[in-house]
Amino acid sequence: MNYNKINILGVNISTLNKKEAIKKIEQFLFSGKDGQYQIVTPNPEFLLQAQKDEEFFHILNTADLAAPDGIGLKFAGWLMGKNITRIAGADLVKDILNIAQEKNLKVMVINWNEGLSDADDIKNTVKNKYPNLFLQVRDIERENAMADLERIKAFAPDILMSSLGAPWQEKFIYHNLPNLPSVKLGIGAGGAFDFLTGRIKRAPKLFRVLGLEWLWRLLKQPWRIKRIYNAVMVFPFEFFKWRFLLPFIYRQNVACILYKKVIKLAATNGDHANKTKGGKYKILLVLREEDPNHWQLPQGGIDGEDVKTAGARELREELNTDKFKIIKTFKNVYKYKFSDQIGKYGTQKGTALGYKGQRQSLVIAEFLGQDSDIEVNFWDHSGWKWVNSEQVISQVFPIRRDAIKIFLEKFDNIDK
Repeated sequence: MNYNKINILGVNISTLNKKEAIKKIEQFLFSGKDGQYQIVTPNPEFLLQAQKDEEFFHILNTADLAAPDGIGLKFAGWLMGKNITRIAGADLVKDILNIAQEKNLKVMVINWNEGLSDADDIKNTVKNKYPNLFLQVRDIERENAMADLERIKAFAPDILMSSLGAPWQEKFIYHNLPNLPSVKLGIGAGGAFDFLTGRIKRAPKLFRVLGLEWLWRLLKQPWRIKRIYNAVMVFPFEFFKWRFLLPFIYRQNVACILYKKVIKLAATNGDHANKTKGGKYKILLVLREEDPNHWQLPQGGIDGEDVKTAGARELREELNTDKFKIIKTFKNVYKYKFSDQIGKYGTQKGTALGYKGQRQSLVIAEFLGQDSDIEVNFWDHSGWKWVNSEQVISQVFPIRRDAIKIFLEKFDNIDK
């Protein structure tokens, strides 16, 4: 277990204080090692959004530093026995700009073209505060963020900042760092530059110390009431449920047997062959992203749906195809507790999901498409394969085998 992290709603949050975080950032920039690093600054809204956006959830959990920005995370830490330090993203951006100016590093800011501050606002303000900083700022559309990659490459920045807003800024950095070899460090800046340009007035220090910055923002920006409500009301409720109620509850889950019939070739009197459907089947297995040996059936949570609806949704989401037909469903076939085994993102499975274990239903579906119709999500799985039905038990990860035996009994006894 990494003792420099705490897991809140399934997202790993750094427990480093401000001084330690700055030291870590300097290591990222000046260690002399080849590498690229991403910093995220999660707040309660980030964590709520990540529950509905698996890609964003993955990016937050794979970041090299997740600095807690929001008093709600500090309160959550207290309830988990950790006194974590709030590190405001706006302050962290200024610290990084200071480092860049002192060390003659180039900074590129990718700014949302519909934000409060435009590129000229940011350039003029930053140049006044950091006159010796090598800086470029580009206004871009959120939906067309890839368009400026060549210009970024030409500038060859050491640091990439994105103020596209979450989750666009985190996704932009995550996907583009590998294509920008000069960049050592990427960070989502959020509204940090709006504070610098004066487009948004930051809460007085007393409000920040008391954890009432949300109240200041509500008074000054009443149109933000939905976001503030999520941070102040929805997040505490979801955290309380995750921390104190879910550990006593089994999560409703659906496993999916997606199969295809094996086509046999039978010789004829001529030079052609007749395709005849044999009695054998292949079943699809997916490889978990975090473990090169963990093969399993596609599966996922049931979110207030019936088993058939949930299974169809999981297949569409995990395999990015609708080329299948649901043949049969079975409710509550298998139940298991989460073990202490460390799972995805270096966190115990039960800790990340919050639940005691899972109660699994089963959906059996026939695949009707071509293999090219299947594409797994990088945040879920790193591969997939078809396996002969009689070999599935030996191919799945050992902890999955008890359930698979039961699922295959159901599969063998249905009309296909």
